[in-house]
Amino acid sequence: MSFFGLFGGGNDSSSIEEYLKEGAVVIDVRTVEEFGSGHVKGSKNIVLNSIPGKVAEIKKMNKKIIAVCRSGARSGQATSFLKQQGIDVINGGPWQNVAKFVK
Repeated sequence: MSFFGLFGGGNDSSSIEEYLKEGAVVIDVRTVEEFGSGHVKGSKNIVLNSIPGKVAEIKKMNKKIIAVCRSGARSGQATSFLKQQGIDVINGGPWQNVAKFVK
């Protein structure tokens, strides 16, 4: 198991590309300040500790989700939690992993 596998991640770039092709929403779980310093074009900033209160909002999107952060650890936590809520989500790891596939 890879290091990121411990955090519900370890998805390869083909999974990220596939989710994006299917219209996935990228959720960046970093702080507002971190998000402001750079993020995936079109991504939504939902800070990790606010995710539990946003489950209904995320489900209403009716889309697959790619969670990202700085290193993959926080997005891994978000991924694990959202999966438990029945949401189709993958851990994109560091936001730059996903940004390179977004035009």
